[in-house]
Amino acid sequence: MQTIYDWLTVGIFCGLITLYLHRSVDVEEPRDALWQYMVVSVGCAGVNWLGNAGHHLPALLALAVVLVFIKLVLAPF
Repeated sequence: MQTIYDWLTVGIFCGLITLYLHRSVDVEEPRDALWQYMVVSVGCAGVNWLGNAGHHLPALLALAVVLVFIKLVLAPF
């Protein structure tokens, strides 16, 4: 945990885990699929890799894509 990208992606991943666990014990039929969580996980790994390699603009753009995907597809709120 040396860069801001490490902290951001781990924070997003922790939120993703919490959302998945919360929805997995819900009484209602889940409205999302496991592959959607995998997309976000791979996206976080890509953001972290790009950011740690010094490619800040692509990392920030990928971070924005990950956050929009979470908001539109997983709809946590």
